[in-house]
Amino acid sequence: QMEQLLFRQARASDLPRIVQIIRQAQAQMRALGSDQWQDGYPAPADIEDDLAAGAGYVLCRAGEAEAVAYGAILFDGEPAYGAIEGRWLTEGTYAVLHRLAVADGHKRQGLAGAFVRRTEQLARERGAGSFRVDTHRDNGYMLRLISRHGFARCGTVRYRSGERIAFEKILE
Repeated sequence: QMEQLLFRQARASDLPRIVQIIRQAQAQMRALGSDQWQDGYPAPADIEDDLAAGAGYVLCRAGEAEAVAYGAILFDGEPAYGAIEGRWLTEGTYAVLHRLAVADGHKRQGLAGAFVRRTEQLARERGAGSFRVDTHRDNGYMLRLISRHGFARCGTVRYRSGERIAFEKILE
């Protein structure tokens, strides 16, 4: 049984901790030989933009203020998704989860899965018809997470930093 987790919108006071979590994730990717997130992205300014847009979310353990996971949940579309090489499952409104990271010392405890489930719940509440996500081809953690949560591979999308595999899950 998973302990109680608080899922909430991130606040300005969470910024230093979120930046720390992102830096830990960047270091982990580097150690695994991945070039994902090795070009300065996501930078503190990217997180500040998330918070300003109300898109930043954190998971905290019950009774603790410190974030143990972070992600940006967007409902206004992802421009790169318009040019997918492949095909999305749906044409309607969708939620997208970007910049998901779990703090060192809290990995392998189901927190990324909990974050995905909470994102799905929020997307349903907001009336989104589907949930989209993309990741680097060598991000094994994220690829396993996506597959466990029933996403379908739809194709590839391109960012300045390169190509990403794109996935979608229809929300009933």
